[in-house]
Amino acid sequence: MRREILVVAAILLDRQGRVLLVGNDWGRRGQVRYTLPGGTVEPGETVLEALVREVREETGLRVKAVEHLAYVIQVEDRRKNERTLAMAFRASYEGLLNPRDPDGHIVEARFFTPEEVAARLSGHRPLQEPLLDYLAGERGRFYAYPGWGLPGVRV
Repeated sequence: MRREILVVAAILLDRQGRVLLVGNDWGRRGQVRYTLPGGTVEPGETVLEALVREVREETGLRVKAVEHLAYVIQVEDRRKNERTLAMAFRASYEGLLNPRDPDGHIVEARFFTPEEVAARLSGHRPLQEPLLDYLAGERGRFYAYPGWGLPGVRV
């Protein structure tokens, strides 16, 4: 049976224009992968409720306002028979960085320059390309990828 995954992510910028990324160690093997703060929308939860919850859990920050939809990504992972649909929202926040991930996967949360973002997300096109496009001024785009490491299409 095909698995459908709905994911939300927050684009949070500091006063210097740096982007908040979280370091995830999902396998708890010391292999950290960086992403925007966010995660899976739980059953019975709206997309925006999930965004607020995930940002709080992964960073300790409180979402003050969701400003706009930045972009949408679709990834077809035929290997795992999964489709992931991810929505990234630009949001404002308050509070201090203090991750309290109940799953224990988040090992770091900090702000990176766009150049550092490009380096941290290299090799993960569906995470890197849309975010770098957004930071360069592109908004409201849809990205479709046939897999996590493959080139995609931008609309």
